[in-house]
Amino acid sequence: MRARSRAVLATASAVHFVHDGFSDILIVLLPVWAQEFRLALWQVGVIRTAYTGGMAAFQIPAGFLAERWGERALLALGTAVTASGFVVAGWAGGFASLFVILLLAGLGSGVQHPLSSSLVSKAYEEGPRRAALGTYNFSGDLGKVAVPAAVGLAAAFIGWRTAAAGYALVGLVAAGLIVVILTRLAAGGAPTTARESGAGVARESSWGIRDARGFRALTAIGMIDNSTRTGLLTFLPFVLMAKGLTVAGVGGALALVFAGGAVGKFVCGHIAERVGIIRTVVLTETATSVGIVAALVAPLPGALALLFPLGIALNGTSSVLYATVADFVTADRRSRGYGLYYTLSIGASAASPTIYGVIGDAFGAESALTLLAVIVLATIPLCLVLRPSVQMGGPDMAPHTVQARGATPPSDSPGQRSGRPGKAAAPLDHPTDS
Repeated sequence: MRARSRAVLATASAVHFVHDGFSDILIVLLPVWAQEFRLALWQVGVIRTAYTGGMAAFQIPAGFLAERWGERALLALGTAVTASGFVVAGWAGGFASLFVILLLAGLGSGVQHPLSSSLVSKAYEEGPRRAALGTYNFSGDLGKVAVPAAVGLAAAFIGWRTAAAGYALVGLVAAGLIVVILTRLAAGGAPTTARESGAGVARESSWGIRDARGFRALTAIGMIDNSTRTGLLTFLPFVLMAKGLTVAGVGGALALVFAGGAVGKFVCGHIAERVGIIRTVVLTETATSVGIVAALVAPLPGALALLFPLGIALNGTSSVLYATVADFVTADRRSRGYGLYYTLSIGASAASPTIYGVIGDAFGAESALTLLAVIVLATIPLCLVLRPSVQMGGPDMAPHTVQARGATPPSDSPGQRSGRPGKAAAPLDHPTDS
């Protein structure tokens, strides 16, 4: 059983690596396309948004479809669609065709986050889920670092069309391997019974959300966390250049943040297994706020020295949040729940640069990032809202029971919600981690 869980995790991590690679080779290709097709900057931005928007738009539909067809088939199909898009891009004639191609490629990539997260969370239903999802999360950052560098280097020698098509071939091979490997592991298949497909299973909502209050608090934290990350990465280069950093130096500075982020995604999932969700989120979000302010006020050498640890805190929260989604959603609706969570968090991330950009135009980039550092602290009171739900059903709770809606809480039990008597507490479907 343990070997099967690790094999599912390895497969999902490889899929994450491939898809995040596709997403970030756009960083390499967009300047090339702008020059070759004479695109204005707003057109470059729209093309980038087409891919991200397509990916965000298909998160929830992917979750619904997985309940009928299974994660395996959709992951393979979506990966093949995304890979094919980067092959077809080689025949694009300009802005309109690139927009359509990348929109479709983004829709294909929309399956990856909710369905891979669902597969991993199910595989570790009785194990260290946060550590597993932290590893899965970390693999995406490896793709972000390795693939653009490899494709960019290849494009310099063989041209962007051949380089993009070469990586697309990797994606097509991955699509086939997804089917073969997950079939052998008996993971992600189509539901075979009414219970597996959700029929006749009691739940609090059609989304399978067992604790709406906890899920809302968790999603709000995720939206703030994602918007903070995107806002900081968008405007940090302007602040560093104002301190005297060159354009070439900005790339190295961002590499420090990304490297720290990769470490944070891997490490913080393990930390949460030991000290609990709430403590870990409060620690990482507080460190993010303090790190942003310190980087703003420090001279350039000090600011650069802070970027690696800032990256750890900035990205570390996400691994904890992704795993906790599973605590609030029934297993048969896990893909749907992840789809909803990712749609809202990615939507907040997409809106963040525009909002902070307007503030930056009016008051300066430093003021915009100072406000961002203050807003991220709003996650702390949200953690207080989340705590009772986590204590009832999550890893910060010692007893292995979940208080059902309407159940009578034990007398003088801290963190338990009052309710009407009549229903017994439901057993918890995963172990504690505190």
